[in-house]
Amino acid sequence: MDTAVSSTGARARTRRAILDAGTAVLAQNPTASLADVAAAAGVGRTTVHRYFAERSDLVDAIGMDVLDKIGAATDRARPDDGPALTALERICQEYFELGESLAIIFDESMAATWNWESWEEDTEADRALARLVDRGREEGTLDGRLDTDWIVQVLWSLLYVAWQRNRGGDTKHNALSLCLYTLRKSVGAPS
Repeated sequence: MDTAVSSTGARARTRRAILDAGTAVLAQNPTASLADVAAAAGVGRTTVHRYFAERSDLVDAIGMDVLDKIGAATDRARPDDGPALTALERICQEYFELGESLAIIFDESMAATWNWESWEEDTEADRALARLVDRGREEGTLDGRLDTDWIVQVLWSLLYVAWQRNRGGDTKHNALSLCLYTLRKSVGAPS
């Protein structure tokens, strides 16, 4: 095996381990240090510093990683398939599974530490979600009295409540079931 390929693969795995550990640790404790992240990743502090010189570098990388995860989750949900309300429920389920990754985004104490200009720009996932909502309003499966931005904000708000409920001890299944039920009732077309 080529040592350069092996080294690149090892570096990618180490970086992934640090990002995953950083996400888990910061979701539980937004003031956690790089030493805390290193311990959770099973690497030394100097290894973390080799990949992310400052805590802010790690936080920025987590932000970009979350955007990538949202994009992949949106693709997995197949927003163009089937009735829009059903597709919106699939997106909700996929986003709910991102739990810890997105919990960081909603933590106000973290907001002061990130520099995520990319979050201010519409991504392809944002555009796909907006197209889905527009389609649902046009086809009549989503309430046409609610504008697209409102429905998108309701989705994210419900996800936040569901994650908080799950973190508070409710089962994932129950928190997601309540989220989906409320989504259907709040944005679905009136019967």
